[in-house]
Amino acid sequence: MSSLRFTDEDFAAAWKELDQPQLDGGWELFTETMGVNIYRLLEQETGLYEYKVFGSLADCEADLCADVYMDLAYRKHWDSYVKELVEKEIDGQAAIYWEVKYPFPLSNRDYVYVRERRLLDVDGRKIWVVLARSSPETPYPEKNGVLRVKDYKQTIVMEADGQAGTKVFMNYFDNPGGMIPSWLVNWAAKSGVPSFLTDMKKACAKYPLYCNNK
Repeated sequence: MSSLRFTDEDFAAAWKELDQPQLDGGWELFTETMGVNIYRLLEQETGLYEYKVFGSLADCEADLCADVYMDLAYRKHWDSYVKELVEKEIDGQAAIYWEVKYPFPLSNRDYVYVRERRLLDVDGRKIWVVLARSSPETPYPEKNGVLRVKDYKQTIVMEADGQAGTKVFMNYFDNPGGMIPSWLVNWAAKSGVPSFLTDMKKACAKYPLYCNNK
């Protein structure tokens, strides 16, 4: 992928939050569960929240965790919310198309986004950083009955915790559009993140078998 999409400064700012969370300017602790702290910040313009997550994945090594996170084909096997997930070459640029299942009677959402992973060497520390953002400028046809999410970003940073696990920082914002009640958005954030990390942990354990059977 083109390195112009994300800068060295973007990656540096991301990994530094592993050591020193940036929570000034209105961030509040939203919930603490399963060893995961979730903070949120109200975005005045949309009335939606941006989230920062700090936690760890026990018994899942950082390099394995990073590979599982990047493997789109494998994610279809362990993430029950994926309807379609594929990386395509569009106008000479790689982009990812992702359709997410929403519960009835809500319409499914889909995303067209770009991402980049780097393995950083920070004074001998190995830190994996994945940056992703929606790419509304990428021409990809919309589907009838599916709402296109045009404002999405996600950062995930992973580093070995010294105990065969992974220290994780995640930052994300997602404007799903449509008339979704705030209680549902809050519920999804509160329960969805720990659930996602739990599913990731299970996926890490099963990944070697999946790779051997491909």
